[in-house]
Amino acid sequence: MRIGLYPGTFDPITNGHIDIIRRACSLVDRLVIGVAINRDKGPLFSLDERVAMIRTEVAEIAAKTGTEIVAHPFENLLIDCARDVKASVIIRGLRAVADFEYEFQMVGMNRSLENSIETVFLMADAKNQAIASKLVKEICRLGGDVTKFVPTGVKEALETRLR
Repeated sequence: MRIGLYPGTFDPITNGHIDIIRRACSLVDRLVIGVAINRDKGPLFSLDERVAMIRTEVAEIAAKTGTEIVAHPFENLLIDCARDVKASVIIRGLRAVADFEYEFQMVGMNRSLENSIETVFLMADAKNQAIASKLVKEICRLGGDVTKFVPTGVKEALETRLR
């Protein structure tokens, strides 16, 4: 069984994340969405809320693709999380060239810690390349419409929390 790990804070999950998840399903039999606890970032949504949003938004993808998709909270090193879930591949989404430099460094460090786990980069679809959770939260906080950036349920949760 090919197991992939797609890590992030997902605060909140966006259409860009959904795009990467959908395409990652063609690469693996089981996709673990690693939900980073990361207290330093001060997430808007609690861990339980983020996990619930992910489960809701990926259910249809799992049904359509036949891929098992699970949300898995983690607070340890990414490579340790990958070992814990028995992932053979870490999936990372890239939006722009600026993302690549950071991701390139992370891959190097992860490879030095565990060279048997590969990292695969998936480019975000052109319509999703500008989407970042931080910007979505800011747009919503300032009264803007985030309809084209997040699923409907996430939009409603953002509006409830921020307005």
